Amino acid sequence: MKDVFARLASDLLSVIIFLAVYLLTDNVILATAVAIAGAFAQVIYARLKGQPLHYMTYASLALVIVLGGITLLTNDPRFMLAKPSIAHFAIGAIMLKRGWMLRYMPPVIVETVPEYVTIAGYAWAALMFVIGAGMMAVAATGDLKLWAFYLMVVAGGAKILAFAVQYFVLWLIVTNRRRAAARA
Repeated sequence: MKDVFARLASDLLSVIIFLAVYLLTDNVILATAVAIAGAFAQVIYARLKGQPLHYMTYASLALVIVLGGITLLTNDPRFMLAKPSIAHFAIGAIMLKRGWMLRYMPPVIVETVPEYVTIAGYAWAALMFVIGAGMMAVAATGDLKLWAFYLMVVAGGAKILAFAVQYFVLWLIVTNRRRAAARA
């Protein structure tokens, strides 16, 4: 779980930098330039450390460059705020692959309730699309405080809640099936 949060923070680092600098300076150009520089620094740092760079790292860098460039040209922060939405849509699309979640589950769950894990995978994809759409709608308002609240509290809270519900439901189903098998 710690690795998931580290990767999420890494993927959102440029947006967090942008938001922090923008809120401190109220300067879109400076905030965007620092965010783009931060994204490049992140890739360079990973290369120097010999860390593998995944597809999402390069996609994140490309999004920062493209959306940051549009933000610089228009002086409108909403383009940078759209980056996490696009990332959520991409992740949701990846999660539409049948059974993607099975490799992340403990063997007892995979052996006992694989059909429920597949359903949970689709539910996660739907959640990513809903969060992305909500984030895009909030970004369109241009209200940075509302957007930051949505990103950190609403989107983050929804993922934590979904994880807890999934854990509880799968545990309950596995427990019931094991009891039924023991009685039979």
